[in-house]
Amino acid sequence: PDCLSLQFLSYLGACDRLLKQGYEEGQVEEAMEMFQYSEKKAAEFLHLLAQFNDMGFQQNEIKEVLLLCGNQRERALEELVMK
Repeated sequence: PDCLSLQFLSYLGACDRLLKQGYEEGQVEEAMEMFQYSEKKAAEFLHLLAQFNDMGFQQNEIKEVLLLCGNQRERALEELVMK
């Protein structure tokens, strides 16, 4: 298999693992794209997104803050509280 096929299979496997954790397909695809297909960073982002969403913050604000703060939970929470 060529390099592109392997990358695609790796991407599908990562998406599948994240979907099995209960994240929505659209969110998984968006997170994978935002973090250049890094499963680890996408998983951190999705976890924090769900956590902050449960706290009542708006999803678009959460995404913006997490990107600015590089998925750093404490910094992101401070930013969200100050908004």
